Amino acid sequence: MKQGGSFLLNPVEEGEIFTRESLTEEQIAFQNATTDFFENEVAPKNSEIENHQNNISAELLKKAGELGLLMVEVPEAYGGLGLGKRTATVVTEAATAQGSFAVTFMCHTGIGTLPILYFGNEEQKKKYLPKLASGEYIGAYALTEAGSGSDALAARTKAVLSADGKHYILNGSKAFITNGAWADVFTVFAKIDGEQFTGFIVEKDMPGFSIGTEEKKMGIKGSSTVTINFDDCQVPVENVLGKIGKGHRIAFNVLNIGRWKLGAAAVGGCKRVLKEMVPYVIERKQFGKSLSEFGLIRKKVADCSISTYATESIMYRVAGLYDHAIAALDKSDPEYDYKCIKAIEEYAIEASIAKVFGSEALWECADEGVQAFGGYGFSAEYPMESIQRDSRINRICEGTNEIKRLIIP
Repeated sequence: MKQGGSFLLNPVEEGEIFTRESLTEEQIAFQNATTDFFENEVAPKNSEIENHQNNISAELLKKAGELGLLMVEVPEAYGGLGLGKRTATVVTEAATAQGSFAVTFMCHTGIGTLPILYFGNEEQKKKYLPKLASGEYIGAYALTEAGSGSDALAARTKAVLSADGKHYILNGSKAFITNGAWADVFTVFAKIDGEQFTGFIVEKDMPGFSIGTEEKKMGIKGSSTVTINFDDCQVPVENVLGKIGKGHRIAFNVLNIGRWKLGAAAVGGCKRVLKEMVPYVIERKQFGKSLSEFGLIRKKVADCSISTYATESIMYRVAGLYDHAIAALDKSDPEYDYKCIKAIEEYAIEASIAKVFGSEALWECADEGVQAFGGYGFSAEYPMESIQRDSRINRICEGTNEIKRLIIP
């Protein structure tokens, strides 16, 4: 297995880099199925999604589960398809026709499901993964607190073992929790006795658990972002996730996957900008000719194309590295799933690069798209306005780009 960051040190050898052109027919079929679902089922419900009407996002997520789009990374033994990271990349790239639901979808399939896959024991996997893979359960991830964002280990949510030893009693709150209003299962981090940072699997119906009001956001308005509260919340001891005091391993390794997936979504977002911008500048006439004939407009299209190509190249190279590393593992090993996340951890630098480069490339493309549309780019009646608003969060979530720029060096 190549070491993470080896692109800095080793010569590039023939045949080592995975590119999109090497996708299999099955992988392309998954991308097409995802594209069809988002364009034909999700995008037409834009108004309902953005206004949180009729529980539409939860219903759409369950429909995605029926189509098999939530089970790509879940092993067959737990009701999934057990496909690789390349397939997950094409699905994530294609899941961007509606920004808010894209966040809902990616939270569930990524940080909402994968902590249990990679760090859960056999009983936990059997109990939760089939329902997460089918869409019967919706997943969420609760790390951030009002006073601990980038400094995640400064969390103050506390867990204390009950007198009878059957439950951990959680007290505290978590902020900015995606999917929080409709999730069934949460990966939550708390400090046992205020010291040992530990992961827990918390179900929405556990006593002492409650959900706050929706945040009013600049973008991704149709996603659910809430505070969740623990008031003597009773979590069974069997719902400790991973090892006591080792919650940081879960938190940071799963976020590596979240960063890579955010980069994959940025590829789809950049392509969406081009899909909207190119026809518009061809059709729009000023001074008796098409906008596409003006040099500065052509430069905008060129710059967006360059950013899209570079982001796509990064993402599929990283996906290839992941799959290559995982392929070397023994599937019969009882610790196979945990060793998968350890193999992925090797490429934490590449995941951070994908996140930073992808999020900034998408923002720049969206900004150029608004400018190319002129006054209409600022109008909510046209697509560029929401694309730019929705893309702004990407430089903050999954670890701010400033923190990533500290980690990469």
